[in-house]
Amino acid sequence: MQFDWGDGPKVPGPGGILRSTLLFCAWLAWSRYRVVIPVWDQTLPTLIACLDAAVRRFGGVPTYALTDNPRTVSIDHVAGIPVRHPQIVETARHYGMAVHTCVPYDPESKGGSEATVKIAKADLVPTDANLLPDYTSFADLEAACERFCATVNARRHRESARIPNEALAEERGRLHTLPSAPHTLALGTTRSVGTDQTIRFGSVRYSTPPGLVGTEVWVRAAGPDLVVVADLDALHQVPDWAENRRGLSEVARHLLSTPGNPRIDPAHYPDHRRTTPTTRRNRAVHRSRRSRRPAPRPRPGSSISGQGHIPGWLRRRRPGRCGSGRR
Repeated sequence: MQFDWGDGPKVPGPGGILRSTLLFCAWLAWSRYRVVIPVWDQTLPTLIACLDAAVRRFGGVPTYALTDNPRTVSIDHVAGIPVRHPQIVETARHYGMAVHTCVPYDPESKGGSEATVKIAKADLVPTDANLLPDYTSFADLEAACERFCATVNARRHRESARIPNEALAEERGRLHTLPSAPHTLALGTTRSVGTDQTIRFGSVRYSTPPGLVGTEVWVRAAGPDLVVVADLDALHQVPDWAENRRGLSEVARHLLSTPGNPRIDPAHYPDHRRTTPTTRRNRAVHRSRRSRRPAPRPRPGSSISGQGHIPGWLRRRRPGRCGSGRR
């Protein structure tokens, strides 16, 4: 297996702000079966989640995985020998494969992965040449990647003259068995999703999509964001929003907040009745009118003008005299 990263299109992220994305591209050298997964970053936890999703789409684990020399795989080179990241070594041991890196400045050793990235970018990233429309959400980009993989894997490959889907069925018999549980070393800390579809991290509540109540998810801070990852294969019923995703998958991403300021995404509550600003204003006016105290009114038979409102002891005094009237 070879895998590499490519620059993806800009899509609205948390808060509706346009953010850059990345395309994780992996392929099997013999069957030419390709997997393209859009992500927000290429940190080590994201890489492990993408590797897990890729091998589960393959239906088995290859013996070797070849990639470039990112810091998430090789932390240093000593006498020309790469030093592997200890967590990527443990991840590879968990899945039963060996991770190798390309020779620096040798494009021929990673031509397959670079070709996969080039083709994926040409078909998925909107440019003036392909006239693709901009993506309105990250879910649209995921759906486009699924359509791209379904198209290229069902088309006869020019070099091998085989259809990747059919060749994968033959290659799957030579792949190693998938582990029963995904590797979760670098996915963060576990949190349980409450009945209100929220998790608690740093004394702040963050919302999650429907269908995850009662399950455990992994939470980690990635720069200014909070990333929530779930194992979709462990769910009793796969939600509709998951579509064809399998294994470890990012299900929510929020901007980090402070205590007292929860992060709730309205899209996570599609069945919740929303109120418009006009409705909220009308309710506020109604509450204020209901709680307003009645104004004082004069008693029947009294007069506002004249002496109807003057106490009796004051009316008995003579005009122009003060005190009790005694000398």
